[in-house]
Amino acid sequence: MSLMKNERAIIMSMWEKMAAQAEPIGTETLERLFCSYPQTKTYFPHFDLHHGSQQLRAHGFKIMTAVGDAVKSIDNLSSALTKLSELHAYILRVDPVNFKLLSHCLLVTMAARFPADFTPEVHEAWDKFMSILSSILTEKYR
Repeated sequence: MSLMKNERAIIMSMWEKMAAQAEPIGTETLERLFCSYPQTKTYFPHFDLHHGSQQLRAHGFKIMTAVGDAVKSIDNLSSALTKLSELHAYILRVDPVNFKLLSHCLLVTMAARFPADFTPEVHEAWDKFMSILSSILTEKYR
C-alpha cells in the first residue's frame, strides 16, 4: 500500500494544523487509548496515568513528534521509522495490535479537535497513512 500524491498533500496540510497542538493531541490520544483499551496500560506501569499528568503529556508529545517526523519523511517512511520499530519490537516488546488501536484513537482525536477539517478525504488519507505507519512499525516482528 502506498500513498497517492493527493493523499500526501492532504496529510501534510492537516499536519500543519496539528503540529502546533502536538502535545494536547498526543495527550488526548493516549488518554482515549487507555480509557477505550485499558489493556494497553500494561506497557506503562511506571506512568502516572491520571488525566493530564506530566508523563502522559510528555509521551503524547513524543508520539506526535514521531508522527510529525513520519510526515516529514513521507517519501521514505521505512528508513525514518527503523529505530522506532526496533525499539518497540526488541526492547519494549509492544503487541503489534496496539499500533492500530493508537492509530484509531488518533483519528478520533483529530475528528474531535478539527471537525470542519476532518473531511472524509482527510479521514481516508490519515487512516491509510497511519495503517502504513503501523505496518512499518511491526516489520521487525516478522
